[in-house]
Amino acid sequence: MPAAPTPTAAPTPVSPPTVRAGSIPPKKMLVLNILNLLYRHTDQDHRLTQQQIVELLASEYQMKAERKSIKRNLDELTAAGYGIEHTTSTRHNKNGELEDIATDWYFNHDFDDSELRLLIDSLLFSRQIPTSQCRQLINKLKQLSSRYFEAHVKHVQSLPEIKSPNNQLFYTVSVLDEAIEKGRRVIFNYGSFTTSGKLLARQDSQGQPRVYRIDPYQLVATNGRYYLICRLDPHDTLSYYRVDRILNIELCDEPVKALRELPGLDSGLDLPQHMAEHIYMFSGSAVRTRLRVKRTALSHIFDWFGNGVRFENEGEDSVEVVLRANEQAMRYWALQFYEHVEVLEPPSLRKSLQAAGREIARRYKG
Repeated sequence: MPAAPTPTAAPTPVSPPTVRAGSIPPKKMLVLNILNLLYRHTDQDHRLTQQQIVELLASEYQMKAERKSIKRNLDELTAAGYGIEHTTSTRHNKNGELEDIATDWYFNHDFDDSELRLLIDSLLFSRQIPTSQCRQLINKLKQLSSRYFEAHVKHVQSLPEIKSPNNQLFYTVSVLDEAIEKGRRVIFNYGSFTTSGKLLARQDSQGQPRVYRIDPYQLVATNGRYYLICRLDPHDTLSYYRVDRILNIELCDEPVKALRELPGLDSGLDLPQHMAEHIYMFSGSAVRTRLRVKRTALSHIFDWFGNGVRFENEGEDSVEVVLRANEQAMRYWALQFYEHVEVLEPPSLRKSLQAAGREIARRYKG
């Protein structure tokens, strides 16, 4: 049997046991009850004295304990690495000698309130997690701090029903993680929305749910969505699927085709570069693109493409930007930022945008 690991961080204490009227938990529960009290009632801004711990033990656990016993258990928790902190002060004892006194005990939580708030906000603004599961995750995150954290997030509300109705999301992610780790293929259906808001599997030519045979390589998050980078059998190009639209996934015994066996990927996948070139996760290779961008809009360039761009022909009000990106994705991006950007190259993209402009003008004429 392997030796027990040395504690390096405090585990999340279990919820306090339910105490029946007139029953008293055994003395061996004292250290666990103290740990729970500190976990729920304290943080760096809210601390407890030994006397307050005595009072809380009595009110919440019907447990009587002396301060000496409290101090001994606090010291044991601290020595065991449970993240218990305190303030040390110096005072004169009855003999007039100086001695150190430990007081103001608190649990040093792994996450501070601002970090938890950031995690919760990221869940609230994620459009891929179903509302019910999002609520469950938020409640779990709330438990990672003291009871005082609740006051900081009670006013936070999720956006209206814009979240995915796909309750298979977490299971899908779990299967994909296993498949990627083991290098195995998966099969699934892929959903599209009806006018009633239901997510239904796409149909094949026979009117049956189409089965996608996929070699999964990477899960990525971009534009508030979760995507799977993969190969759709029998093609040898990369494809991208929204994870929140994957239905009825199954893990297969077949091995995937190695990523390095795909054309142009003999050196593997440079994920940061790949994501910068595929800003909307369209399939297809990246092309060299030249833009004329207003200086006032350079923040959009860095937001979407990072530092992997080159600036040329800098003028007083504008600058030319050279980058590589998927052409179809750049078409949508240029339409979104048409007030700030002009596409100069490639000619095919410029012609496509000219045609889009004429069509927009036709539709809105008069």
